[in-house]
Amino acid sequence: MNHTASLCQEAQEETIMNFKSTDGNELTDGSNLLNESEKRVEGTPAESNHLQRLKRTFACPPHGILDRVITNGTLVVLLWAVGWALTGSECLPRGNLFGILSLFYCAVLGGKLLGLVKLPTLPPLPPLLGMLLAGFVLRNCPVLSGLVQIRPRWSSSLRSIALAVILVRAGLGLNAKALKRLKGVCVRLSAGPCLVEACTSALLARFLLGLPWPWAFMLGFVLGAVSPAVVVPSMLLLQAGGFGVEKGVPTLLMAAGSFDDILAITGFNTCLGMAFSTGSTAFNVLRGALEVVIGVAAGSLLGFFIQYFPSSDQAQLVWRRAFLVLGLSVVAVFSCSYFGFPGSGGLCTLVTAFLAGVGWAGGKAEVEKIIAVVWDVFQPLLFGLIGAEVSIASLRPETVGLCVATLSIAVLVRTLTTFLMVSFAGFNIKEKIFISFAWLPKATVQAAIGSVALDTARSHGEQQLEDYGMDVLTVAFLAILITASVGSVLIGLLGPRLLQKAECQNKHEEI
Repeated sequence: MNHTASLCQEAQEETIMNFKSTDGNELTDGSNLLNESEKRVEGTPAESNHLQRLKRTFACPPHGILDRVITNGTLVVLLWAVGWALTGSECLPRGNLFGILSLFYCAVLGGKLLGLVKLPTLPPLPPLLGMLLAGFVLRNCPVLSGLVQIRPRWSSSLRSIALAVILVRAGLGLNAKALKRLKGVCVRLSAGPCLVEACTSALLARFLLGLPWPWAFMLGFVLGAVSPAVVVPSMLLLQAGGFGVEKGVPTLLMAAGSFDDILAITGFNTCLGMAFSTGSTAFNVLRGALEVVIGVAAGSLLGFFIQYFPSSDQAQLVWRRAFLVLGLSVVAVFSCSYFGFPGSGGLCTLVTAFLAGVGWAGGKAEVEKIIAVVWDVFQPLLFGLIGAEVSIASLRPETVGLCVATLSIAVLVRTLTTFLMVSFAGFNIKEKIFISFAWLPKATVQAAIGSVALDTARSHGEQQLEDYGMDVLTVAFLAILITASVGSVLIGLLGPRLLQKAECQNKHEEI
């Protein structure tokens, strides 16, 4: 009996211990009753995960999404409050800083909202479209347009700074060794479609829109550039899936994009100098060539300077280099325009950044990361300001129709030219069709240089020149709105259907 009572007592104590933790207050993980209780509370795994997410979201103190919303909202209000304390009425509605801050946050929000639109089997739409539309809505909504106002000089200066940042990224992105190894197809793909589309657009602009020849070619080079901001993310998605990597299609398109942009920007800057110069045609041509020489010479001087200053033994080397290349580039863009050579600033910036990257060699990647962060700040401003420049009230239906016709014909000619440029390069018919359609999205360069002509015309104070500049800006706006979305969708649709998918081993080797 004593032995039986002892066994019963031990069983009771073991049962009690299963209900308690090591400190005697909480249930242990091994308790059967705990498991059954959890099953009754949690229900199905989906309900359990949902309850856990709710607990994390509405935890006290907050964590996750709710914490980020509160933090970001506080930062926005704090930034406005500091600006109001320093400038007073400038940060109140109808003030200049209020307009800039409102445009910036609306553009960021527009990009985030568009990023939530996800279509099956398609790459995400580029956020820059949401930024562009946010600025367009702010300008054309009667209530908002009265509250959000930005002075033209500030708008022009911010776009010029954004242009300098883009050109610095393009210059640093060039690889000197890759330039030597470029195959003929990459050179043809970089130059052929851009030049043919520029000439086609110039002819159409001359006879349909009535622009003078320098302005017509300026518009042509605005349209001639492809957008890495749309093409590169789409190509990376296809490359990750193994589509086209055996023939190097994604690599080809990403490499040729930078050279295509540089050619378009150089041509635009040359035509810009010719458009605002006085004298005979021969003098204007010589002046355009002179601006190219000035841009290359000044860029070479600044580029070699940045290679050696600061020296590699200085502290905070990466930050010093990033500040110097950005600062000198912004000064070059503004000073060249001030001294009457608007076409030299962009070319000077490209050459400066390229030579600086060559001199920095392995340290270039760290500088590029800083420049990318700066671009994340100026990208919403650039596309938001471009959208805010377009007013529905000032657009004539016939002008919009002629601009759409010019854009459509130019894009068609570009597509056919691209198909010819990649012929006899080892691609099959499906790959040629894909490359032709993947080579039409336009966005970044159009936003950067599309408004430069209008800003320069405003500085001259001539209404006729401002009308020409508005036509160029309208075509650039429509080009971004139409080709960026259509091109992104076409790449996502046609890539998996027209490109061959590499096997796992080949795909890993390609990556």
